[in-house]
Amino acid sequence: MFRYLLRRIISSLVAVFILITATFFLMHAVPGGPFNYEKATPITKANMEKKYGLDKPLIVQYGIYMGNLAQGDLGESISKKGRTVNDIIAEKFPYSAKLGLLAILFALLIGIPLGLLAAIKHEKLIDRIVMLYTTIFISVPGFVLGTILLIVFSVALGWTPVTWADDLSHYILPIITYSFYPICYITKLTRSSMLETLNQDYIKTAHAKGLSAFLVNYKHALRNSVIPVISYIGPLTAFLITGGFAVERIFSVPGLGRFFVDSVSARDYPVIMGTTIFLGALMVGMNLIVDFIYGFVDPRIKLR
Repeated sequence: MFRYLLRRIISSLVAVFILITATFFLMHAVPGGPFNYEKATPITKANMEKKYGLDKPLIVQYGIYMGNLAQGDLGESISKKGRTVNDIIAEKFPYSAKLGLLAILFALLIGIPLGLLAAIKHEKLIDRIVMLYTTIFISVPGFVLGTILLIVFSVALGWTPVTWADDLSHYILPIITYSFYPICYITKLTRSSMLETLNQDYIKTAHAKGLSAFLVNYKHALRNSVIPVISYIGPLTAFLITGGFAVERIFSVPGLGRFFVDSVSARDYPVIMGTTIFLGALMVGMNLIVDFIYGFVDPRIKLR
């Protein structure tokens, strides 16, 4: 167990290191820069690049950045003068995390029961309706759904505020938009996994022993059927709690995703790097946690 944990931690650290390195060099390979605007004179541009260390050779910049990162310093924002990336993440992340966690909870509460219902009622009307719903709406982009919801419920009906207000009324539409795709995907995962589980020999044996359908479906079959869902929840959690970029802009949520989009437009290198590292570390960490949850959900899975 300890050796497995150690190997997974080392591989996770290597993955994060590769992500940091690739993002750093790819970001600097894109033409242009944060100070390439019309009013910037050559002297102004040179002074600003010197201030932020962008005048040094790229490999030197990389070494300095990695040294600061080892101390937990993500740098200072270029577009937000006097503010560090650490402070920005600490300020913006709670909004994204709150929306993301609520969206995940909502997606699980809707997606898993729908998938179970469709599997139990396989090839019946309910199953066909659920699969038609998921097949059609799984392809709807979040920004399209968010725009439609905003126009209908905020502009036309006036049920929710158009501009951001940190109250329950403004959380409803972003949560629905966030969770729409996960609901469809979780429903499909649960249904397919449940159908496979229901055809296993131990399930047939349970039925032969006279156990009730409820007990067989929800005690024996469900536990194994949610394993693919758990695998999906890992990266989904990391993505949603960091912020859906387009969705946060549509609903004016002052979260990390919206700020990241603005930083890309402004070519704010430290913020782009810091947010990417934050998201990548979260995703790797969630996948690591999921690996250990497997062993508790299904005792047949042994961590070696």
